Amino acid sequence: MNSGEQGIGEYLAALMASPRLGEQVVCHRVLPQADAHTAPNRRPWPAAIRDLLSMQGINELYAHQALATDIIRSGRHVVVATPTASGKTLVYNLPVIERFLHDKESRALYLFPLKALAQDQLKNFRQLTAHWPKEARPQAAIYDGDTTPHFRRKIRQSPPAVLMTNPEMLHLSILPHHEQWAVFLASLQYIVVDEVHTYRGVLGSHMAQLFRRLLRICALYGIAPTFIFCSATVGNPGELCRQLTGLPEEHMQVVTQSGAPQGKRHFVFLNPEESPSTAAIQLLQSALARELRTIVYTQSRKMTELISVWVGQKSGPFRERISAYRAGFLPEERREIEARMNSGDLLAVITTSALELGIDIGSLDLCILVGYPGTVMSTLQRGGRVGRATQESAVVLVAGEDALDQYFMRHPHDFFERPAEHAVLNPFNPVILKRHLECAAAERSLRTGRPANRSGAAPSASPEDNSARRDAEPWLQLPPVQAALAELEAEGLLLRDAEGTTVFAARKRPHRHVDLRGAGSSIHIQTGEGTVIGSVDGIKALRETHPGAVYLHKGETWIVTALDLEARTATVTAPPGGRVDYYTRVRGNKETEILEVLDQKTLWGTRISLGRLRVTETVTGFEKRNTRGGTLLGITPLSLPPQVFETEGLWFEIPMEAQRATEDAFLHFMGSIHALEHAAIGMLPLLVMTDRNDLGGISTPMHAQVGKPAVFIYDGMPGGAGLTRLAFSRADEMFASTLAAIRDCGCELGCPSCVHSPKCGSGNRPIDKAGALFLLGQLEAHRTAPHTVVDAPTQIVHASSVIVHPSSTRPQPKSPPAGLPLPALPEPEKEPTTPARYAVLDVETRRSAQEVGGWNKAERMGVSVAVLYDSAADTYTAYTQDRMPEMLNSLADYDLIVGFNILRFDYRVLSAFTTRNLSALPTLDMLDIIRKRLSYRVSLDNLGSATFNAPKSADGLQALRWWKEGKVDEIARYCEQDVRITRNLYLHGRDHGYVLFTNKSGQKVRIPVDWK
Repeated sequence: MNSGEQGIGEYLAALMASPRLGEQVVCHRVLPQADAHTAPNRRPWPAAIRDLLSMQGINELYAHQALATDIIRSGRHVVVATPTASGKTLVYNLPVIERFLHDKESRALYLFPLKALAQDQLKNFRQLTAHWPKEARPQAAIYDGDTTPHFRRKIRQSPPAVLMTNPEMLHLSILPHHEQWAVFLASLQYIVVDEVHTYRGVLGSHMAQLFRRLLRICALYGIAPTFIFCSATVGNPGELCRQLTGLPEEHMQVVTQSGAPQGKRHFVFLNPEESPSTAAIQLLQSALARELRTIVYTQSRKMTELISVWVGQKSGPFRERISAYRAGFLPEERREIEARMNSGDLLAVITTSALELGIDIGSLDLCILVGYPGTVMSTLQRGGRVGRATQESAVVLVAGEDALDQYFMRHPHDFFERPAEHAVLNPFNPVILKRHLECAAAERSLRTGRPANRSGAAPSASPEDNSARRDAEPWLQLPPVQAALAELEAEGLLLRDAEGTTVFAARKRPHRHVDLRGAGSSIHIQTGEGTVIGSVDGIKALRETHPGAVYLHKGETWIVTALDLEARTATVTAPPGGRVDYYTRVRGNKETEILEVLDQKTLWGTRISLGRLRVTETVTGFEKRNTRGGTLLGITPLSLPPQVFETEGLWFEIPMEAQRATEDAFLHFMGSIHALEHAAIGMLPLLVMTDRNDLGGISTPMHAQVGKPAVFIYDGMPGGAGLTRLAFSRADEMFASTLAAIRDCGCELGCPSCVHSPKCGSGNRPIDKAGALFLLGQLEAHRTAPHTVVDAPTQIVHASSVIVHPSSTRPQPKSPPAGLPLPALPEPEKEPTTPARYAVLDVETRRSAQEVGGWNKAERMGVSVAVLYDSAADTYTAYTQDRMPEMLNSLADYDLIVGFNILRFDYRVLSAFTTRNLSALPTLDMLDIIRKRLSYRVSLDNLGSATFNAPKSADGLQALRWWKEGKVDEIARYCEQDVRITRNLYLHGRDHGYVLFTNKSGQKVRIPVDWK
């Protein structure tokens, strides 16, 4: 037995015997040692690879490594989901290096969620072939935010065999500029996605579209690369990767059985009587005294810093051998800490989740978790940091007061028997989907084949249609994408070509407007001097950056002084002394509207439903609470606009007899369902890999659409992330764990361990723990095996606006096939509406803007000629300045007056000749409509040339010269030609729903218009 093993044994014995902490240990379980299982590869490795492995002291691969590399070498996609320290790095490096030996031009893309991971893996990759001659080695390079412009250019011009980067760089730098990466992309053989379990929720929805965009660009260069996914132990690795890529399930092979050895590992659950941080400090001090190499995981940056400072002050000779590690440190600071930990110079590191992923910091003896990490997977992942050299090790979980922490303290056996959670995402989140479709169109135009007709249906096929159909991209039948493309075209963000078969992005670089970590538009957080220090997702802005909020950023405290939603900025200032002795928490109210019922079933004596919801959240004020003890210091009212978003959620009805029984027992019914809502949300992370902050809830004693009391739980981001969809499928477990959490909590009136929520908008009032327990008892009395509702679904009030799918006909969620969804965009069904009599007007002036002092003084320009078209008579009439009163009087006879820049120019010029408010006339300004749709101006000459091949005959400057030369007839002919073009554009847009213009790339593109 080595000294480390002796130290762990002595450490645990001392803990159990401690009069202070021993009684607080609620569970001690030992996971036995596991021997290695090796296996040969089906096809022997080349001599160079065998030599490489021999240099690493490896004679034969672990069984899972051999199986996974066999799959990869056969050209198939693979997901390797095995525990930490099981050798997943070799799984992808060996096939990549072997391919390089056969083909020096082959390339591989390695994607890591963190920069530090890329640095760590670059070192590992180079070490593998360090003994080879330099000219024979496959080169690897990192391309991320820390790469200098000089090296970025070199990498693009001469790409290495292995490019290591992150999702943001793929999104912002590689795909938008894929022409500059043609050499790399045309030779791309492998895409390695490490730590794929982190791509869930909102980030997962972004990654699902990012991978589809990547595959689409690869197809452009004639490449179909092999995916190699590596993951921690997760409940659904194959399904996760299939949703991320859209690749067929049968093409994705999963390896989950690890052949790696493991030393004996102790798990200790400790429920402290004092604060978790105090207990963690005592545990760490004892470990340092025995020179155990230790990692301490905390739940926040602030706690990381506090514990490291506290321990450093009391640790005497070990002060210089302890360090914090968190996001916000400079790259060189993080790498120094990693190196010192790896070498043994540091004995302990205190960190947030930043070191949860596979960054190599050597072999550790002890892991202290200050608070339950939120999932079984994260707990095992963090615990896997110890015992990597197969030595005896220990993991100590110090519980906080959170509901999940206390649940496992009361039911420790459940932790060890419970499988890893499922990672969930919504690959077709409508908000995120639209943003990536716009990016995809900017990277490469979207081929939709034959255009749909005005009814939105595809025209009947004909032989000449076959080539167009073959040219279309294979996503034409996906309803979510069709809807997203239709909305983007209606918003002017996507534009069709003249034939209607190809779609272009209106903006050249929409990528910079997409934040891969958020669902809404970001709010920039800046100091009073304008320095941007961070950002927050738009949906969270009113909760986290409202005026008066305390905002923590990189360990520093700021006070929000202003929030400008229109400018999308929050202004902050540093408080006197740099800190405040309080924190803030918002108060508010919420409403929910059912938009669509997707599924229903009955269980626990009630009906539970899944559907689309519209949620309205209003922040009404905020609390100030003392940082020591959480005492309420005051409430400040706020007047902020409501936030409205659509998402997915589940809800369950409270039977009227259960309500009556609760009230007859003199329990607070509203407090009961409110407590039930909080407890259920607190337990959902047992079932779904999420944080309770990603969920929202509403409990109401009477919901107008349901017609009875109901409790709603929803995904707290626009479009939904698939969280409540999975929770709905496991609703029986949700009720059972919620009941256990409330029943087994030792408090009397309710606490954060059972029915209180740290983010409750009403300050956890009213709350009735006893009532929630009674209500669940009423439901449990009618508990039966869950069954799907096949009769009439819940009667929804105002159901005309709600779509209800009974079980027998409800749509089943399907995973998309590979590639990016690109259906034909149906033109909306509409009947042309023609005013009884309309006019088209254009005015030419006597003086230029420069002559009168600017465009804002157009009333001084005078009129040389104005031409008015009358649709009733089908005539064009020219008016000189002396006939302006006559023409202006006639305008009142028309149902509509059409012009091009008529509101901002023509009416301003004519205002010199009348006291009437011309803009009050029924007017259609074509330029104004097009500018609002495209966000930029398009000239009449461009529109006429593209739509009819009819350019303008002259321009305004020529008309001014003609006026000075007395050529009024020439001006009249030119002006009439402009009116004729404007009239024809109006009729074309009215009848076809679009006009054409030529974009900067020289392509004729449709602008959808609805002349009203």
